[in-house]
Amino acid sequence: MIAVSPQILSWARETAGLSLEEAAHKLGIGAARKVAPEDRLAAFERGEEKVSRPLLLKMAKQYRRPLITFYLREAPARGDRGEDFRTLPERNDDAEALVDALLRDVRARQGMVRSILEDEEDADRLSFVGSVRMADGLEKVVQAIKRTVGIDLTEFRAQSSPEGAFALLREKVENLGVFVLLAGNLGSHHTALDVEVFRGFALADELAPFIVINDLDARAAWSFTLLHELTHLWLGQTGVSGSYSETQVERFCNEVASHLLLPSIELGEMDWHIADGLPATVKSISEFAVERHLSRSMVAYRLHGAGVLTRQQWQALRGIFRQQWQLARAARRDQNRDREGGPNYYIVRRHRIGAALLRFVAQNLSAGSLSVTKASRVLGVKPRSVAPLLSGAALPAGQAA
Repeated sequence: MIAVSPQILSWARETAGLSLEEAAHKLGIGAARKVAPEDRLAAFERGEEKVSRPLLLKMAKQYRRPLITFYLREAPARGDRGEDFRTLPERNDDAEALVDALLRDVRARQGMVRSILEDEEDADRLSFVGSVRMADGLEKVVQAIKRTVGIDLTEFRAQSSPEGAFALLREKVENLGVFVLLAGNLGSHHTALDVEVFRGFALADELAPFIVINDLDARAAWSFTLLHELTHLWLGQTGVSGSYSETQVERFCNEVASHLLLPSIELGEMDWHIADGLPATVKSISEFAVERHLSRSMVAYRLHGAGVLTRQQWQALRGIFRQQWQLARAARRDQNRDREGGPNYYIVRRHRIGAALLRFVAQNLSAGSLSVTKASRVLGVKPRSVAPLLSGAALPAGQAA
């Protein structure tokens, strides 16, 4: 049998975003002869010990790599992200490895979906993917997306919460043939991705376009991110977006998304209390945003674009809103720790996976196009979780597992 290169082992672990301690725990490596689990794993990676076949199979699963990868002579080139639209304030190699791992995972799932759709004679190619250019201008792109998606702001704002408004918008987008996932980590809080590193990404494809939104972001920001990434699909672009958006295409997608959610005419109808100081401005923007299920930072961004706020004022407000959100999130975490139990696993997973992908898997399981094992890979769960996951999903009549 071909020997496994020790360098491949360390590369696979690092690109999965795992430390030696985390990987040893996930792989079930125990202490032996007074040697700590992480030190035993390090010995494998230095070539001091040979990796058994069962352990290699565990590595392939936990590192999200095909088994054949471990028999390569050297590590492959970095995975294709498409465009990297972010301008990060500083580079974090651990976080970047997590982004790459998440992208690989979603690309693999997209590939399986696409391969099934390609075999269907009546599969429709989505004409809106790559149908516009930035040169077409903001208004044309805004109207194209608004008309195709069927965005109705009155209906959007009539929902009871930002989550409800996002769910409405997500349903409309998924009805177009786009798969919208929520993912802020790789399955555990140890792999959480900060929104400054990754806010969302779009995988453009005429058959199976995917959008992924970092659900660790503020819920009021999910709708904005969805429309931002949808604009990337309209432009035919695959890539990663973050909080810092100084590139031309990111500014354009921000403009499209913000104009879809907040038309310019509404900005002129409000007294923003700019002259009354920052606290008064924070209050007026907050009240305005909450009433419309909008991100406060997005409202401030629109006011800056309209010339109501200076760049300095906008940046100060963005910092305040982010700090307030972080404090509120920390408070919620403390409250949740004191509660017994938590939300049902399958309810959470269905929410993150989205109705479109659940329906796709249920239909193709029923038709025999997917095995339970492949269905589990598309859904990102273990095979034993497929049936209970689908049984509570909103599926067509007769399709419940």
